[in-house]
Amino acid sequence: MKRLRPLLGFVFLLFSVFSFPAFADFDIVLSLPANANVANAVASIGGGVQVGAVFSSQEGGLLLHLRVPTVPNCSSNSIIHFCEQIALTTLPSNPHARCWVTAPLTADASWYKTQPGFRLINLNNALPYATGRGVVVAVIDSLMDYSHPALAGHLTNGYDFVVGNQGGIILNDSSAGYLDDSSAGYLDQATITYLNDSSAGYLDDSSAGYLDSQPPAWSHATSVASIIAALAPDAMIMPVRAFGDDGSSDTLIIAKAIIWAVDNGAKVINMSFGTVATTKVMQKAITYALDHNVALVASAGNNNTSVAQWPAAFSGVISTAATDLGDVKASFSNYGPTIVMDAPGVNIISAVPGNLYGCMSGTSFSAPIIAGTAALVRSEGVTSVTQPITRGAINIDAQNPAYTGQLGKRVDVRNSVN
Repeated sequence: MKRLRPLLGFVFLLFSVFSFPAFADFDIVLSLPANANVANAVASIGGGVQVGAVFSSQEGGLLLHLRVPTVPNCSSNSIIHFCEQIALTTLPSNPHARCWVTAPLTADASWYKTQPGFRLINLNNALPYATGRGVVVAVIDSLMDYSHPALAGHLTNGYDFVVGNQGGIILNDSSAGYLDDSSAGYLDQATITYLNDSSAGYLDDSSAGYLDSQPPAWSHATSVASIIAALAPDAMIMPVRAFGDDGSSDTLIIAKAIIWAVDNGAKVINMSFGTVATTKVMQKAITYALDHNVALVASAGNNNTSVAQWPAAFSGVISTAATDLGDVKASFSNYGPTIVMDAPGVNIISAVPGNLYGCMSGTSFSAPIIAGTAALVRSEGVTSVTQPITRGAINIDAQNPAYTGQLGKRVDVRNSVN
């Protein structure tokens, strides 16, 4: 028996080595014409298992999720528009707010809409003219705290793609994180003064320590949505969950989320995420949204670089950088020729789960300011929002001589509406 043990171990090793490829299949997305013969197309790339139909429309064609033994080269295949491996990305760090505060008794979005950053962009002077009524703004993000008082009355039906995509697939890693928070920057004096003058109270160290231990994406969607609720109080926010609590997602889920939001009535989509790797499936979803006259807003990224990230850099998307209360580029904010707009993104007071609020920094929180402004413009019957928003914006090149022509313009909400 003792002699058999080494032999059995060797057999088990051989089995492990030679059976491993069966578990190493790749997940790809396949784009076909609407009238394509799916079986022939799959056979033409050497076969594969169809995991599911992602999208089908006469004008957009077919998108299929396949599991294949090797990633095929589809560039010369006349049957196929494109195929590519699904890319996985995760939140690279665990940043949270620079301050945690408890809400005042009137814990809806009205108490923080007068914060310094919102005063700078002339929000209160715009709301008598437009409130976003009749406009649905999709927030493609992590799980949202639907019960938060700041979001009460602001939410419409959404969809959870994370729960619908459990099971795990083998994906290639991406070098960039989607949820682009930043913890850079100290709590500025204006925010301190505002909070001290309000009925909000700072949390003690023990409570704050507990909050900082939460998963990376724990507060992201709630914070983003609460900014939109303040900017466009009569718009409806559509929560579309595409990111797990750990901040992970993939390019196929993102594309599905965009397409679902369009098909279910969103007129504005906020995308506070990005990756340095452009993908055809995400481009297809962006094109689909633009073809259906949906306004798209995305964060520019927090790496202090001119390297573009997507979806912000796609043509037609309003890419958004972050600035401080002096209209100076936030230290973390990306910049470059693809930037269309910028908005305050340093210590923005917004909601976090559990009837709490935090002071958030990042282009993730500049983007919903632009998305909220887009909702205001759309509610006035304007279908193309980019021109009104950029036409009324403020040129801040003088405050940023090292970034002339690389920050777009700083939003002025009152100038954007009629």
